[in-house]
Amino acid sequence: MTQLELAREGNTSPQMVAVAQHEGIDAEFVRQGVAEGTIVVPANIKHVNLAPCGIGRGLRTKINANIGTSSDFGDIATELEKLRVAIDAGADAVMDLSTGGDISAIRRAIIDSSSLPIGTVPIYQAGIEAIDRHSAIVKMTIDDLFAVIEQHARDGVDFITVHCGVTQSAIAQLKQQGRVADVVSRGGAFLIGWMLHNERENPLYEQYDRLLEIAGEFDVTLSLGDGMRPGSLADATDRAQVQELLTLGELVNRAQQAGVQVMVEGPGHLPLNQIETNVHLQKAICKGAPFYVLGPLVTDVGAGYDHITGAIGGAIAAAAGTDFLCYVTPAEHLSLPDPEDVRQGVIASRIAAHAGDIVKEVKGASQWDLKMSMARKKLDWEEQARLSLDPERSRQVHSKHNSTGSACSMCGQYCAMALVEKFLGVKAARC
Repeated sequence: MTQLELAREGNTSPQMVAVAQHEGIDAEFVRQGVAEGTIVVPANIKHVNLAPCGIGRGLRTKINANIGTSSDFGDIATELEKLRVAIDAGADAVMDLSTGGDISAIRRAIIDSSSLPIGTVPIYQAGIEAIDRHSAIVKMTIDDLFAVIEQHARDGVDFITVHCGVTQSAIAQLKQQGRVADVVSRGGAFLIGWMLHNERENPLYEQYDRLLEIAGEFDVTLSLGDGMRPGSLADATDRAQVQELLTLGELVNRAQQAGVQVMVEGPGHLPLNQIETNVHLQKAICKGAPFYVLGPLVTDVGAGYDHITGAIGGAIAAAAGTDFLCYVTPAEHLSLPDPEDVRQGVIASRIAAHAGDIVKEVKGASQWDLKMSMARKKLDWEEQARLSLDPERSRQVHSKHNSTGSACSMCGQYCAMALVEKFLGVKAARC
């Protein structure tokens, strides 16, 4: 039985218990959320070394790190190093988006080495194999696509991105809309090319029940991809994007009725004033299913610093109710990320997620900040490092310039807190 089926029967699985313990909440809260479809616990029955992670309403906002090779660079060793860095930096899940080298071997090595939930986008491999066999993505057969999906499930992938909402009606809206950046989703582009060339409906939509059968067998969580997501602020919240979202709302219902866990992916590039609207729209249309967003990036001109543009949008999205943030690295739009890009992307997204958790009053979020403030009041630098999102970086920066006193080198003997404590005769706060 899937986690959803177990929860609906009133059973609290070991995975749900583990999530509850990690979150510091009651296991019944997790079970009820899974049963209602507002929480997912991606846990493929074949992923034997998995430490379960819960994603959804009432839980800490989670972070995903994308890794994977490209056609230009990468191998198993490079991706395992990125995986290690992502785990060390505090990622909650990892997606293998490999499109170069031995894709299957890379995926299996990552799953074998990861206690975090692993996600993939099977259409990438299916399309690449069609190019290898037939010299064209458009010659991919429907059976080819589903065979790859089943193989990913058998290998132990915990969640898969499937662009089921890229339908002929969504393409029609795209043509009528007229976009600056057209389609920036690689999976969406693969499918659109196939659909237009073959004059067929999207097989992931047309044969959705077939997809649900595979997902149900292995308890793979479906992440309904946003193939029409905007890749430019000028294209945000347009008809093509909304048309796809309406379809995804229907598919969420069908997945849950089949006992399959499901979450929904979202944009993308959004101006600040449209982020909250997009989150509320998804939650309403998809009946509270967990929302998974890329960034969102709040400006198009941050090349080289898009971990910052993504973190700004991610904080607003998380505060508005987004459950899962896909990190953005400094290399976004420019190159394949290296391990340092991965580290910076995870940390930036963790800051965004935590900022949102404070607003959502997630258990322990505000208390963490209060402890940091008390450590700062006491000028306890080791405690500040311990409480930091990145302790190693905190220690490194603090030791950069030697201070002559207990304060840091920014203020030295003129530390405001130390001065006020002396003038007012107030002792440092104690935990």
